[in-house]
Formats: sequence, structure tokens, C-alpha cells
Amino acid sequence: MQFWFDAIIQGILLGGLYALFAAGLSLIFGVMRLVNIAHGDLIVLAAYLALSTCAMLGIGPLTSLVVVVPMMALIGYLLQRLLLNRTMGGDILPPLLVTFGLSVIIQNALLMAYSADPQKLNGGAIETASLTMGQTAIGVMPLIVFATAVAIVGALQWMFYHTGLGRAFRATSDRQDIAQLMGLNRAHIFGLAMALSLAVTAVAGVFLGMRTAFDPSIGGSRLIFGFEAVIIGGLGNLWGTLAGGVILGVAQTLGARIDPGFQTQAGHLVFLIILAVRPRGLFPRIDE
Repeated sequence: MQFWFDAIIQGILLGGLYALFAAGLSLIFGVMRLVNIAHGDLIVLAAYLALSTCAMLGIGPLTSLVVVVPMMALIGYLLQRLLLNRTMGGDILPPLLVTFGLSVIIQNALLMAYSADPQKLNGGAIETASLTMGQTAIGVMPLIVFATAVAIVGALQWMFYHTGLGRAFRATSDRQDIAQLMGLNRAHIFGLAMALSLAVTAVAGVFLGMRTAFDPSIGGSRLIFGFEAVIIGGLGNLWGTLAGGVILGVAQTLGARIDPGFQTQAGHLVFLIILAVRPRGLFPRIDE
């Protein structure tokens, strides 16, 4: 019994990382109905920016967030204003093609700049520190990641329903034409949404780099994990995204206990089962 209990606890904590992968994706889809194929590669880009920041300034990965988060937010705003806004419209195909091309460009640029050698962010003693609860040892780093995911999702949820920016996001999402007539600059609102999405992505990238080795080619798998968490939880529901990440993480850790080669496949199977039973996800968004 303890064997399976440990797996569930580790899966819940892993779900925090997947929720961070998915939160920015869910935000962008909720505001712009944009499926960002380059999202996974932007996570990896954030990890490499943290790697360079740590090397140049001699600081730790967590401290590098002070630099990487604003940098990724600026990249997101400029990317949306200068490129993606030009493709937005009634047809979903142009944004898909542009973000796919962006994914290819980011991967190749990272290969040229950093090579294909795996890299890792050195978090120091925090990576091996653990807390003991009964017979279960819980890593401090996974706890920090999970707590950060809960805090970010909670902050985004509060922002959406209790701030002027959140009301602008919801108004633009519901009726872009009416919001524009009421004085909201759609292009600017979309730029702010992408900036906020990539700020969250920056946090996800730094934690990814601290948790495991990374290279320019892993963006696709991170995109898949993010998509699965979003769809399991329900499109546009931020708390549902957190729940989806936890479900995916638990499925993977339980699958790994059955057979190490079954870890990723177990998550995919749970995703497919939930999609077949609840096509809109477990917790589809209900506007408040």
C-alpha cells in the first residue's frame, strides 16, 4: 500500500509542473482561441535563457526568474503584436501554420546557439533536500513547484474575475467586435495576454531545467503534456488545468510503478479515456 501511496504523492507533485506547462496554453486559448504549437519550444527557450543568465550573472536558477520572466513577457508581447496578430481572424489555420513555423525556428536557433548536448540548471542543495512524512519522503523542489503552480493558477483566476485587465480579457474573448467598439484595443489586449502567458511559461521553463536535463528537441513532448492537462481539466478552466496536470502526473507515476516503460503511455491512455467519456474535459469552463 505504501508503494502505491508514494507513487500517488509523487504524481501529484509532478502534476504541478504539468500545470505550469499548461497554464499559459490555457490562458491563450481562453482569451484568443489560439492554439500555440510553439508553446513547448518557448518553455525550452525559457530554460536556455535561464541557463545563459545564470552563467553570465553567476546567480542561481530561482534568482534568474527575476530576469527571465520579464524577458519572456516582452518576447510574448512583441511576438503577438508584430507577428501573430496579423494572422488572427475567422480561419484558425494561419495561426497554426505560423506557430508551427515558429516552433521549427526556435528549435533550430537553439541547436545553433547551444548544440544538441543536454543541459541542466543546477539548483544546488534544494534539488536533493526532502521532508519526511511518516514513511514517505517528499522532495522540497517538487513541493516548491507544486506550490508555485497553485499560486500562479490562483493569481490568474483572481486576475480574470477581479481586475480591469481580466475583464478586458473576458470581454475580448467573448465578443472581439463589441469590445473593439467599446474602446478596447484588441491588438494590445492580445499582446498583454501573450506576455502574461510567456511569463508563466518562463517559470515553467526554469523549473523544467532544474528538474531534468533538457535539449532543443524536447519542446514537442512538453507541448503534448500541456495540451493533455488543458483538455483533461476543461478548455479555459484554470483550476481545471491544475487538476488535469495532477491527473496526468498521477497516471504517469502509477504507470511507471507498473513498468518503467509504461510511464508516458499510461498518461496518454488516461487522456484518451477521459476525452472519450467527457469530450469537453472534466471541468469545462462556466463563466461566473
